[in-house]
Amino acid sequence: MPSELHAKAGEPADGALDEAVDQAIAACGGDLRATIRALIVANDYLETEVTELMKAVSHAYARGRFHSYSG
Repeated sequence: MPSELHAKAGEPADGALDEAVDQAIAACGGDLRATIRALIVANDYLETEVTELMKAVSHAYARGRFHSYSG
């Protein structure tokens, strides 16, 4: 579903984004503050995961476990 939310440049999102918004609000019982709170918490979690993955990849490169593509 996330890839469906992003419209190409100049194209409408086909309502997929609006549908996802409606689903998020419904999941929080219609409480908009709870919906925003949940989205902020989820975003924070994902940012933390990205940071940890970036650290892990950086350590792997430093230890020679991965090699960059040289064409």
